[in-house]
Amino acid sequence: MVKIVNTSGKRKTAIARATLRPGSGIVRINSVPLEVYPNEMVRMKISEPLLLVPNALDEIDVAIDVNGGGIMGQAEAVRTALARDPHVAQ
Repeated sequence: MVKIVNTSGKRKTAIARATLRPGSGIVRINSVPLEVYPNEMVRMKISEPLLLVPNALDEIDVAIDVNGGGIMGQAEAVRTALARDPHVAQ
């Protein structure tokens, strides 16, 4: 049985919904890989929880859908969704 975890995060009017499933460690935000996310400051803000716990998502794919709010509100909502993940929060 494949274990899938759903988490969510909110900041002001931005809402992020994350789905974690077994995979190869790819993090996608609105179908865009985190490594090629257009805004560098947003990319750094989102990846901070992942850097605090190295190798936490090595075998897990994360798909995050975020909408509402501005770009920084969305980034903080994504951070919250990632931080609530039981794999990162160890």
